Amino acid sequence: MKISTFHLMPHRELPDDFEKRYESVWVTPPWHELADAERVGQYYNWTLDELIYAAKAGSDGICTNEHHQNAYGFMPSPNLMGSVLARATNGMDCAVVQMGSTLPATMPPQRVAEEYAMIDSISGGRLIAGMPLGTAMDVNMAYGVPPIEQRERYREAHDLIIKAWTSKDIFAWNGKYFQLPMVNLWPRPIQQPHPPIWVPGSGSTSTFHYTVEQDHCYCFLSYFGNKSAARSVRDGYWGVVKEKGRDLNPYRMGFLQLVAVAETDAQAEELYAKHIEYFYHKLLHIPLEWFGPPGHQDYRSLSNSLRNPAILQQFLTLKEKRFKDFARDQFVICGSPSTVRDQLKEACEDLRIGNLMVLFQIGSMPHELALQNTDLFFREVAPALRDMWDDEWENHWWPTTLRQSTAAA
Repeated sequence: MKISTFHLMPHRELPDDFEKRYESVWVTPPWHELADAERVGQYYNWTLDELIYAAKAGSDGICTNEHHQNAYGFMPSPNLMGSVLARATNGMDCAVVQMGSTLPATMPPQRVAEEYAMIDSISGGRLIAGMPLGTAMDVNMAYGVPPIEQRERYREAHDLIIKAWTSKDIFAWNGKYFQLPMVNLWPRPIQQPHPPIWVPGSGSTSTFHYTVEQDHCYCFLSYFGNKSAARSVRDGYWGVVKEKGRDLNPYRMGFLQLVAVAETDAQAEELYAKHIEYFYHKLLHIPLEWFGPPGHQDYRSLSNSLRNPAILQQFLTLKEKRFKDFARDQFVICGSPSTVRDQLKEACEDLRIGNLMVLFQIGSMPHELALQNTDLFFREVAPALRDMWDDEWENHWWPTTLRQSTAAA
């Protein structure tokens, strides 16, 4: 089992009545009413400190992400964050997981290839290259990419990046969306032929198929927990793996889980309840129709989502739920070390999760509490998960330099 620390970098101090006064946390929240540049600078530094702290505490990887025009998680350039983290964690056996640069919104795509190669070089070959399709809010509404073009642009960008990393000759690229006369990448990644690729998603059937066909790691990013994801993962993703004739290696599967650990279950509720409710009530305050503008989903994914509207149903009831609901349904795994251990182990076995991503800073959680949560998890919970899968499977989706150091240890 590989355990990585995920971070959104959210606005931690939205007003109490935010979701009543404002249309959305994404795309349209007014900066000058809600934010202060100096305070946001403090958020960025806290985020970097929290991820570096996790690396020192024993996290196998530290994860960034890309979003735009929102207070839910505003790392508009994950590679700025990733370059700082790569340098700060030199000498540690910790992957830099860029989850990552949004391919259809980066023009031209070899910019991603160049910056990822820089991070791989700075880190000494510890990069994991996330290649997200991107949300409709980011790519279509904020960055103006027509929804009907998004998946085609993504796939062309993916192929261009792979060729830029691996070609020994200068080449011209004459694609549908990108025309480049001379591609000659400087620098190149340390990892050859290229860093491992992780593709994040939230249950799209098309992404299942594409990721398995390309033999990348699929990373399920859902804030509704392992129980809500069970059908999509077990029957959907792993069904596609079997259909395509791939092996059932658990390291093909990444999964994001919110986790909050305290000395007892009662103390966990006391410490974390208001921050978890803040996350679900304010940071997921988004008009439902913005998730699926016409053309954003292809036919296969649209058909599946209409037949299985679980995510839509979860969003419709979020503001009615309170901490006990989120904990009971395991949207967040919260409690004493033994509670968290048992629930996480069961979830990982059930969904065959080999690459677990854990979100420790949740919602309005202050810096010191996020550090406390991280520390307790890696001291009291992580050791019980470490040896899952290692006796039977190899993680082909982990940086080669770190695989070598693990084998040597």
